[in-house]
Amino acid sequence: MTQAERIKKAVGEFGDAARAKLNQGGQPEDQLRNPIEQLFAALSAECGHTTGAIVLVGEKSLSDLRTRPDFAVQCRKALIGFVEVKAPGKGADPRKFRDKHDKDQWDKLKALPNLIYTDGNAFSLWRNGGLIGEVVKLDGDVETSGNQLGAPQSLLPLIDDFLSWHPIPPKGPKELASTAARLCRFLRDEVIEQLGIRNAKLSDLKEDWKALLFPDADDAKFADGYAQAITFGLLMAKSRKLTLADGLDGVAKALGKTDTLIGTALRLLTEQDLSLGPSLDTMVRVLDVVDWDVIAKGDPEAWLYFYEDFLEIYDNRLRKLTGSYYTPPQVVQAMVRLCDEALRSSKRFGIAQGLASNQVHVADPAMGSGTYLLAILRAIAKSVEKDEGAGAVPGAISSAAKRIYGFELQFGAYAVAELRLLAEMIALEAEGTPGLFVTDTLSDPYADIEAGTGIYKEISKSRAEANKIKREQPITVVIGNPPYKEKAKGKGSWIENGSGNKAAPFKDWIPPAAWKVSAHAKHLRNLYIYFWRWAAWKVFEQGSGARDREPPVEETLSGMVCYITVTGYLNGPGFQKMRESLRRQCDEIWVIDCSPEGHQPEVSTRIFQGVQHPVCIVLASRSPASDPNISAKVRFRALAKGRREEKFDQLEGIALDSKGWRDCLADWRAPFLPIAEGAWGSFASLDTIVGYSGPGVTAGRTWVIASDASTLERRWHTLLSESDPTRKELLFHPTMRRTRRQVNTRLRVDTSEKS
Repeated sequence: MTQAERIKKAVGEFGDAARAKLNQGGQPEDQLRNPIEQLFAALSAECGHTTGAIVLVGEKSLSDLRTRPDFAVQCRKALIGFVEVKAPGKGADPRKFRDKHDKDQWDKLKALPNLIYTDGNAFSLWRNGGLIGEVVKLDGDVETSGNQLGAPQSLLPLIDDFLSWHPIPPKGPKELASTAARLCRFLRDEVIEQLGIRNAKLSDLKEDWKALLFPDADDAKFADGYAQAITFGLLMAKSRKLTLADGLDGVAKALGKTDTLIGTALRLLTEQDLSLGPSLDTMVRVLDVVDWDVIAKGDPEAWLYFYEDFLEIYDNRLRKLTGSYYTPPQVVQAMVRLCDEALRSSKRFGIAQGLASNQVHVADPAMGSGTYLLAILRAIAKSVEKDEGAGAVPGAISSAAKRIYGFELQFGAYAVAELRLLAEMIALEAEGTPGLFVTDTLSDPYADIEAGTGIYKEISKSRAEANKIKREQPITVVIGNPPYKEKAKGKGSWIENGSGNKAAPFKDWIPPAAWKVSAHAKHLRNLYIYFWRWAAWKVFEQGSGARDREPPVEETLSGMVCYITVTGYLNGPGFQKMRESLRRQCDEIWVIDCSPEGHQPEVSTRIFQGVQHPVCIVLASRSPASDPNISAKVRFRALAKGRREEKFDQLEGIALDSKGWRDCLADWRAPFLPIAEGAWGSFASLDTIVGYSGPGVTAGRTWVIASDASTLERRWHTLLSESDPTRKELLFHPTMRRTRRQVNTRLRVDTSEKS
């Protein structure tokens, strides 16, 4: 018998078995399962596989499980793909499905790297959401043709392609980020689904997670944290050259010995069977081929944008929600260098070793993927090598690691930071690791942490240690790029609300009513302002001076805060108390305007290409000679307009005492902007003439404001004459841009379909 005859026979037997099963009633998808198993067994033999090598493992059929394909397919016990079975007549192109259940399922299953869709009449192969080749349609109808069902020549190549799949190692960080993000999203969806059907073990784990790490974690937040912790735990395992196929239990135990929080979390999250299926199995199979050395290729900045690239695929909404835009290394290096210069300056701190000094403790309260801490380690290594020789570097870095702290709320970003910093420590032949913590920087540092038992104890211990550092450890330098989020009232945790007998530090920056700027104080409710307040509290109030500790600790060293943020607080009226406080707490403040082009500049000119707001670098410093009764000297300079690469070059040449700085007003509440020069500087301020500093007209709609009556009349007539309710709503609420785009797109589609 020829191969063509054997294939014809196998397909005919499939048709016979399928017709008999479908005539028995029940769910059509379920009735097709056994015939499909037999068909795959016959066709796999024609593809060269020995009997029993290919096994289809059937999933339990539950209508509400959208992340579970009908079959997981194994080749010699190794997972190679999945098969999803649909009722005859639905077709094998999920892009054309109309049923909500099927569409939702496809939205999840498209993350899989090797997937066959079939309704018995047609077969299609999909990889990462893309169709491979064409949909193969059988000759006849699976419900009626019986042994007369036939197949075109293209069926066997499709099955052979499916059965011969093996994971392809990513070639670089961006490709790895994309692969990991799709699988992580699939895992997150499955966790949410399992919680929805009351998976008891997973629900218990969620409660432990809430108690230990995130008290406000709902199902979605837990699933997100769980999925990212697993994903990056496996990536860390690959960075240690561990083999995932040996079993997650062994991998988790090996990582747990590294004394890293991600290793501990992986042990916690994998130590029991949580009934997670295709998502975790696929992730293990795909990531096991990752070759860390090939991906990094010796590039020290290879991982700089890894988490941002990851979030863009995994959940771009989350990236925007968390303000996850990472600082270019040129900017980070400039900020680190300026802090080091201030520490070394004889007229300021007089610490000859700068950041390398054992006196200096550094914290990044929103460390992201660890770029600032990495730059600090490299700066210390460079200065020590220059001053003491290469042989002194390992010891200096080991010592510095004990004085460097990083706080991060997102598990994924934290894991990337841990990976990068551990790799740097190894490269510098140093021991230990910086103090890195998954924690909410703004949370109550005085909160009691439950110790827990077993592996839970390790995570509790980490969080308790983070609180102890926030509560007791003097910090000399706070540096970083804090997250930006407007209308963040209620998200400032302890900084915003205080606790027990500890007043909320944020209240110190709310301008008093007598200043008549209360209408503008709402702009203080931004995450980056909360982080500014935390840094000021830590360095200027609680940290170096430790004046709020019992008993008070004698002040021996002051410090500095160096942030890159948006520029709103430089001159906004609602920030007057913040500026007054910083002027009183510091003796010198430097401001570098990085966006002289203003709001919404050309993308090529932006320091952060995804951020349209103007940004600035501010270094607020209090030396031991600071006098709170003397207003800090504020200096300002703006980078020249130009492309971001040109701005990086300018930053490299800026020093604290170099030419180009302009003095700002010394008034306590004045903007952090240069003194006006020429005739303009002699004019009276508008506030003194008008005597009003409210926000003005806040209609909430731009269409009611125009420079001439005819424009307003035309808009009003257009609104009144519109008969379509949807279009009328959009005319009335033109600021609903996203909705408008969605509706307009839908209207265009409707129009094209009608035509």
